[in-house]
Amino acid sequence: MTIPESTGHTADGVSESTNGVIAVVKRDCPTCELVVPALTQLHAHLESQGSTLTVYTQDDPTFPSFGASPVDDTQLAFSWHNNIETVPTLLRFENGVEVDRIVGWSREQWQSFTGVADLAAELPEHRPGCGSLSVDPALTDMLAVRFNQSSLHSRRVEFASLEDEFEAMFDRGWSDGLPVIPPTEARVLHMLSGTTRDPQEIVASIPPDLNEVTVEQIAVNAVMAGAKPEYLPVILAAVEAACTDEFNMHGLLATTFFSGPIIIVNGPIAERIGMNGEGNAFGQGNRANLTIGRALQLVIRNLGGGRPGEIDMAAQGSPGKLAFCFAEREYDSPFEPLAQWRGQEPGVSSVTLFAGQGPSAIIDQLSREPVSLTKSMAASLRATNHPKLAIGFDAMLVVSPEHGRIFTEAGWDRQRLLSELEKLLTLNADEMIRGVDGIAEGLPEMLAGHSVPKFRPGGLLIAHAGGNAGLFSSVLGGWVGGGTGSEPVTVAIGS
Repeated sequence: MTIPESTGHTADGVSESTNGVIAVVKRDCPTCELVVPALTQLHAHLESQGSTLTVYTQDDPTFPSFGASPVDDTQLAFSWHNNIETVPTLLRFENGVEVDRIVGWSREQWQSFTGVADLAAELPEHRPGCGSLSVDPALTDMLAVRFNQSSLHSRRVEFASLEDEFEAMFDRGWSDGLPVIPPTEARVLHMLSGTTRDPQEIVASIPPDLNEVTVEQIAVNAVMAGAKPEYLPVILAAVEAACTDEFNMHGLLATTFFSGPIIIVNGPIAERIGMNGEGNAFGQGNRANLTIGRALQLVIRNLGGGRPGEIDMAAQGSPGKLAFCFAEREYDSPFEPLAQWRGQEPGVSSVTLFAGQGPSAIIDQLSREPVSLTKSMAASLRATNHPKLAIGFDAMLVVSPEHGRIFTEAGWDRQRLLSELEKLLTLNADEMIRGVDGIAEGLPEMLAGHSVPKFRPGGLLIAHAGGNAGLFSSVLGGWVGGGTGSEPVTVAIGS
């Protein structure tokens, strides 16, 4: 068999003068073996009509053999460029344009497609096809690199033959202190399959250097973080939120305080990609949580220049500055989802970024009604950052399911809890003035005689997360809130 009526073929075997019927097969497919008599009969029929049949074979250049050699497609160029998903596949080309195709074996369909009324009458009526090698998960990344070599714009870095690639990335300063995954072309192309956005689309201007970065560049760092392609839309949304003026990522880097970006995910994407909002939600063990949080930090470090000891000036820092991301536990929460509370439509997958630090425990194993529990929580919240400081710092209260059930049974929603906490956290400034109780830290004397709120309006957020057992909730202490610090930002997650 020869390439059908064609000259000047491209790498995929198709040119403007390509006409005729093409079959794509592989020996390692029982259905392809089955249809060899049909291909033999079709070849003879087309030759008698002055036309041609060309067979591309994916795995064995000698298969099938009936009068002429098939076209070797073991490099899978034809199959990849023509989106062959199943073998056998029959295609008809006219002037280099595909006009029809069928997949698998159906005697009725093949007879209709070819116009041969008695085609392979001895074969079974129907057999399903097999997966094409061009869509084999073990090969797709390699093929994407082979046939898309010019699609990535990122600078390529060649390591010396004796360099250990993991050590080389440490040496070049691309790591957050833990090993990072080498971002090969195949891995980056695979990561980009997780979004429909153009790889060269500008996503944000990354502080502190204010470099404009693309989807592709973020995908490179997502690979390094160990993320999966389905996490990429969440990472992109987190980058967008972090780079807003309201969130003030530059200021968060430059402060000597402990805080870093905390990512809270709401909506159906959290379950779809396997995020954790239950037991150990803030801890180790969940790939999505950890790599999404880590990817954001690597983007800030590698693309924005936010490196510790340079722009990142935290005096002590926090483990949360490596990666802090969790899903809100929505299905049994006493509250509407955090993103919805902050203005997103119900059911919209979203990220909320909060400038915070690691969790501080609230232990209350005895309260069984909401008033007592709220007082416990207020006492712990009052101590956030310092019990004699107020107004300046934000916080997030993360209510556990066992504590949450107390509010659910009493019919308390988020607004009721916030209102009760606001009352309990309106404090007598006289007890908080500098020098009171022998503590130099505190509020200025000008506030004496006044009542002051512990948190500014909107400065206390509430979320729901944790395991089924444990009468423990937590406070995520925040950085300075408002215009002088950081506002929480909520962004919808795109595709």
